[in-house]
Amino acid sequence: MAQAQAQAPHPPLEGAQLVIGTIAVSLAVFMNVLDTSIANVSIPSISGDLGVSADQGTWVITSFAVANAISVPLTGWLTDRIGQVRLFMASIILFVISSWMCGLAPTLPFLLASRVLQGAVAGPMIPLSQTLLLASYPRAKAPMALSMWAMTTLIAPVAGPILGGWISDNISWPWIFYVNIPVGAIAALATWMIFRNRDSVVRKAPIDGVGLGLLIVWVGSLQVMLDKGKDLDWFSSTTIVVLTLVAVIALAFFIVWELTAEHPVVDLSLFSKRNFTGGTIALSVGYGLYFGNLVLLPLWLQTDIGYTATEAGLVMAPVGLFAVLLSPITGKVLPRTDPRYIATLSFLVFALCFWMRSRYTTGVDTYSLLLPTLIQGIGMAGFFIPLVSITLSGLPGNRIPAASGLSNFVRIMCGGIGTSIFQTAWDHRTIMHHAHLTEHANAYNPVFDQSIRQMGAAGFSQPQAYGLFNSMATQQAAQLGVNDIFFVSAGIFVALIALIWVTKPEKAGGDAGAAAAAAH
Repeated sequence: MAQAQAQAPHPPLEGAQLVIGTIAVSLAVFMNVLDTSIANVSIPSISGDLGVSADQGTWVITSFAVANAISVPLTGWLTDRIGQVRLFMASIILFVISSWMCGLAPTLPFLLASRVLQGAVAGPMIPLSQTLLLASYPRAKAPMALSMWAMTTLIAPVAGPILGGWISDNISWPWIFYVNIPVGAIAALATWMIFRNRDSVVRKAPIDGVGLGLLIVWVGSLQVMLDKGKDLDWFSSTTIVVLTLVAVIALAFFIVWELTAEHPVVDLSLFSKRNFTGGTIALSVGYGLYFGNLVLLPLWLQTDIGYTATEAGLVMAPVGLFAVLLSPITGKVLPRTDPRYIATLSFLVFALCFWMRSRYTTGVDTYSLLLPTLIQGIGMAGFFIPLVSITLSGLPGNRIPAASGLSNFVRIMCGGIGTSIFQTAWDHRTIMHHAHLTEHANAYNPVFDQSIRQMGAAGFSQPQAYGLFNSMATQQAAQLGVNDIFFVSAGIFVALIALIWVTKPEKAGGDAGAAAAAAH
C-alpha cells in the first residue's frame, strides 16, 4: 500500500492546469492513433513517388504496426525505469522527430526505418495517457477523465483516412507525417508545463532479456503474418506457414517464461484478476469487431458501390457526433451506476447498427448508410469508458501502467486480427455467393435464358451479355458477403455481453471506475 501511495503522491490538478493537462494528453493520443490509419489511403501516392510497388508500399503500415505492438506491453517495465512523465515526454518528442524523418524520406528503406522508430516510441503513449489522466482528476471525476481519453481514441481512426486522403489529393503525402509536428510540439510543451513535477517513483528493475526477445519474435511474426496473409493467400504460402509456426512456438515459450521469471517484462499474472481478464477480452474483441468493420465498410463502398475514398470517409464521419456529445455524459453517469449496465447498452447499440447494415442492398442510399453510423456513436460513447474502468478496477496504483499497457496491447492486436479476418472472410463469402448465383446460369434455366435474350434485344452481343451478367453477379455476391460479416458481428456483440457480467467491478467511495482509486 505504501508503494502505491509512493507512486502517486501528488494531489489532483485543478482549474486551468487540469484543462491544459487534459488537452495535452488528448492531443498526444489523437496524434498517435491518427497515425495508425492516416497512411492507409496514401500508399499508392507513397509507392509511386518512391518508385516501389504497392505491395512494397504496404510495409509502411506493417512496420509501424509491428513496432507499436511490441512496445505497448513494455510500458510497465519502462515506467519503472524511467518514470511515467519522462517516458511520456520522450515518446512525444521522439514521435515528432520520427514523423519529420518520415516526411523527409528519400527512399523506402529510410521511410520504413523511420516508421519503425515512430511505432516503437508510440507504444507507451496510450497507456501512459490513461495513467496521467486518472492521476490528474479527483477520484469522483475519474470517469470524466476516461471520457476525454475515449473521445480521442475513437474519433482518430475515423478521421485518419479522411485527412490522409485529402492531404494526398491536395498537397503531398509527406504532409500526412508533417502534420504531427505542430500537434506534437504543443502536446510536449503543455505536458512539460503541467506534469514535470508529478513524475512517478523510478525503480531500476532488471531487464528480462529472454522475455523481451521472445516478445519481439512472436509479436513481430504474428503481425507480419496478419498484414501479409491476404496478399500471399494465407496458408497456401510457405512464408505465412513459417511465420505462424514461429509465432505459436515463441508465444508458448513466452507465456511459460514470463509466468516463472522473477522480473517479467510483461506482468501476465494480471490475467489472474477476474475484472482485468473479463474487461480486457470484452474490450479487445469488441474493438476488433469495430476496427475490422471500420476498414471493411469504406472498402466495400469504394470497390462495389462506386464511392470515392473521400465520399466513403465522409459516410463514416457522423460516427463521431454522438460519441463526442455523449462521452462526457457517460463520465458523469458512471460513478452513480454499475459500469456493466453502460457497457451492455453499448454492445446492444453496436449489435443493432451491424444488424441494420446486414440488410443493405446494392442500391443502398445515403440515408441508409448514415443512419447506423450516426447511431453507432451512441454505442461508442459507452464503449471505452466503462470497460477500461472495469479492467483496472481493484488494482493498486503501482500496477496501473503495466495493466493499462497489457490491456491496450491485447486491444491493438485484436484490431489487427479483426481487420485480417474480416477481409479474408469477405473474400471467401463473396466467392461462395458468386458460385451459388451462377451455378444455374445456363441455357437450360428459362429465367437466365430470358435475361440474356433481353440483353441481346437491347443491343448486347452474347459475350457482352454474359459479361454483364457476371458483373452483376459479382456485385451481388460481394453485397451478400459483406452482409454476412455485418450479421455475424452483431451476433458476437450480443454474445460478448455475457463476458461483461462475468466481472465484478469494485466500488470505492461511490466511484464506479475503481481504476481511479488506484491512481490515488
